[in-house]
This record gives sequence, C-alpha cells and structure tokens, in this order.
Amino acid sequence: MAARLADQVRLVNGSYLDCRIPTCSDVPTIETVIVEVSNPGHPYGVRGAGEISIVPPPAAIANAIHNAVDVRMHILPMSPTHILEALWARESE
Repeated sequence: MAARLADQVRLVNGSYLDCRIPTCSDVPTIETVIVEVSNPGHPYGVRGAGEISIVPPPAAIANAIHNAVDVRMHILPMSPTHILEALWARESE
C-alpha cells in the first residue's frame, strides 16, 4: 500500500521561490483616527502607537523554545544564557 501511495504523491513546490509573500497591497485600508487627548499615565502625556506590533514575536519565540527544549521561558531577553539557566533549573528540580 505504501509503495502505491508513494507513486501517487507529487511535489507541488520544489522550493520557497514559488511561495508568495504578502505585501502591503494585501492588507485592507486602515482608517487612522487622531486622538488628541493626553495620556494621564505618562509624564509627557503621550500615547503609544507601536506597542501592538511588538507583542506577538516574543510569544512565538517562547513557544518555539518550549517546543525545542521543553522549557517555558518567562523572561526577556530569551538569550542562550537564560535558556541554559532555565534548563539547569529544570534539571535540579
């Protein structure tokens, strides 16, 4: 059965050159709204604009480390030194 299935399998993409990378034209139009109210929690009253885009990468990296070495990282930066320390702490438990 496996030999017959292997004869039917066909490679569709031989490399990543065939993979399409999304561009800015693939994103819907974003309507910006200017908020002219100061932030009372900041000494200068400013509001952040770029924090949302920096949230997912550390979580994705932490999940990749967990999948690779079975250690859950809870601190940043997730440097090799911190990963080794987490591995050693797990071994000493």
